Amino acid sequence: MKQHITLNIHDTVISIMVPQEDEAKYREAGVLINERLNTYFNYYKDVKSNKEIYFYAMIDIALKYINESKRNDTKPILNVLEELNKEIEESLK
Repeated sequence: MKQHITLNIHDTVISIMVPQEDEAKYREAGVLINERLNTYFNYYKDVKSNKEIYFYAMIDIALKYINESKRNDTKPILNVLEELNKEIEESLK
């Protein structure tokens, strides 16, 4: 079931429909976005345009996502374990 929530992102109120079980995740995402925006606005205020600062925050969040997803990629480890298992089985024959 979906529900309506309101998030305050920087200086904008955003109303969205979200799955009820994901509400906390959306709110946590809003906090993360605001933290990144605040960091970049504090650093680049009066130096860069608001649009550029939004892009910096988006790039920062995207890079964190990419790094985290690669960190959790177990496929290479599973491939190595499979090869080692084959070698062990062959040596036991």
